[in-house]
Amino acid sequence: MSTHASRPSYAAVLRVPHARRTFLAALVGRLSYGTVSLALMLSLTRSTGSYAVAGTVMALFGATSVFLSPYRAALVDRHGPRRALLPMALLYAALLCALAAVCRYPGTPAAVLAVTAAFAGACTPPLGPTMRAVWAGLLPDRAMLQRAYSLDGVAEELLFVSGPLLVGVVAGVATPDVGVLLSALLVAVGTLAFVTSPAVGVLPPAEGAKDGSAPAGRGSAGQGRALLQPVVVAAGVGISLSAVDLLVVAFAEQRGLGGSTVAWVLAALSAGSAVGGLLNGAVTWTSSARARLPFLAAGLGLCLIAAGLASGVGTLVAAVACAGLFVAPALTTAYLIADESAAPGFRTRAGAWVNTAVNAGGSAGAASVGLLVERLPLPVCFAVSGAVAVAAALVPGRRRGRSVGRTGLLSRRPSRSRPSRPSRSRPSRPSRRSPCGVSDRR
Repeated sequence: MSTHASRPSYAAVLRVPHARRTFLAALVGRLSYGTVSLALMLSLTRSTGSYAVAGTVMALFGATSVFLSPYRAALVDRHGPRRALLPMALLYAALLCALAAVCRYPGTPAAVLAVTAAFAGACTPPLGPTMRAVWAGLLPDRAMLQRAYSLDGVAEELLFVSGPLLVGVVAGVATPDVGVLLSALLVAVGTLAFVTSPAVGVLPPAEGAKDGSAPAGRGSAGQGRALLQPVVVAAGVGISLSAVDLLVVAFAEQRGLGGSTVAWVLAALSAGSAVGGLLNGAVTWTSSARARLPFLAAGLGLCLIAAGLASGVGTLVAAVACAGLFVAPALTTAYLIADESAAPGFRTRAGAWVNTAVNAGGSAGAASVGLLVERLPLPVCFAVSGAVAVAAALVPGRRRGRSVGRTGLLSRRPSRSRPSRPSRSRPSRPSRRSPCGVSDRR
């Protein structure tokens, strides 16, 4: 790797026309995802008086949100953000308002809460994948795109730290359902501002993909093979991160430490991730993203294995902070690979699959580690969680045949100036570009 004094700064990324406004609008909408989980959990437990019911309702909300994410992203690819994203966000906000309303009345049947929450989760707008697709359209230069994805990832980390704090402030002066209403307002206002930005115009509806399939001449099997590496690594990162949360709690309990210790250790993880993300964006890498991704995943896994050997809080904080250094870079690189592998009309979905893998891995990791902690010594549990990331690093990276590269959507807008070949044989075939070598996250 190497760095260059002439390398564009993060400020240069935000100086791209319309980038700052679009990014800020997306962050406002995505802050809703940082506030809604805690606000809804508090509202449900207050309304039902049962942690079991509240947990079941939250599980349904999360499951429909996570596992239907690629299908919602397909709607964005098919119809464009302006036609698909805004109705989705308004319906999601309306259902959150309905949840807040029914939570105000104790004794509401659990079935009503569960159905409403499931429908709300199913309508969650994919603001994160769409914003990353907009970045890819605004920034034809790969180095700029890597920096934009790093900035996006660090901002997302901060949202999922600040969101619960904001809910805590709201709950201190009002009832928890007000936090749910706040989440609805944030997503509605943020999405409206996002889709009205001129930058969103770089993502036109996909042509010739009415059935959501890959474009002509490119099989869905090839698309899937190209996405296998980033999706598996993202799932491994999700499993490892969710395991850390529970393992740190178990570490503190075994040593009779308070909850503040847990907070400091997890804060070190987030801080390490933010620093790693910023450093990753500041470096000009000479190796390809597919070559780097296994090393980033393995680095995360090895640091977690080392964390299991920690003799005290200080060494645990250091090990977890080192693990955090690999988190944001690994996810950023996975998104970059998904973007460079995406065929025309598949860009938002490709990012959504990585997003879904992180969230699904987080859910699976929490459930699995919860069982392991009761049966195995803590160092072994840390080793298992780290081994998952190391195993994910072994998945080989495969390009989509003769890889569909990307030079950004701006250069692809009826970009007749760069035909893929002299235009004799098949002018209707999508042009081939040269490849470029990027919490509950939605």
